[in-house]
Amino acid sequence: MIAIIDYGAGNLQSVQKALHHIGCASKVTADPEELLSADGAILPGVGAFGDTMENLRARGLEGPICQYVQGGRPFLGICLGLQVLFESSEESPGVKGLGILKGKIVRLPEGSGLKIPHIGWNSLDIKKPGGLFAGQGAEPFVYFVHSYYLQAEEDVVTATAEYGATIHAAVQKGNLWACQFHPEKSGDVGLQMLRSFASQLTKGGA
Repeated sequence: MIAIIDYGAGNLQSVQKALHHIGCASKVTADPEELLSADGAILPGVGAFGDTMENLRARGLEGPICQYVQGGRPFLGICLGLQVLFESSEESPGVKGLGILKGKIVRLPEGSGLKIPHIGWNSLDIKKPGGLFAGQGAEPFVYFVHSYYLQAEEDVVTATAEYGATIHAAVQKGNLWACQFHPEKSGDVGLQMLRSFASQLTKGGA
């Protein structure tokens, strides 16, 4: 069973529906004990960095999320769920992220002639095949919705995308996977990525 972490944001049902479509059992939960007992976990993301961290802390989920990742079971962050895994964001100055990975979240550059927020389909440049991208072509198209993007400070980047800047679009470190785009909204390509993640549940981690 995959726990979909509920911190009061939207988009939870889209993730659950996609998991159901690939035949994977899941439960939306804000209960730390249910999270810690799950075979895998997903932290979806819609909203603002600061509000998300406030809600995670208010629900007593910050420590359990860190504990879960350290325990070696598969964990997937999506969009804002990727961003809060890092240390800080320009969206919410002074607010600390989970700090599980090293890096910062910065705003997409103005004046590039591109609309912000970045909403729509973009190709990925896969840097490290396998993992989330097992069975994918060289440049799969995926769906983005964001105004801020990751600049990672360690060698965890598995894919990038170009949108006025080089976006660190996906990362992996051991059992921890995360992506800026929305696999649950990325058609068959995204469903295959979720299958790749779910396949780790029987392997004891990535």
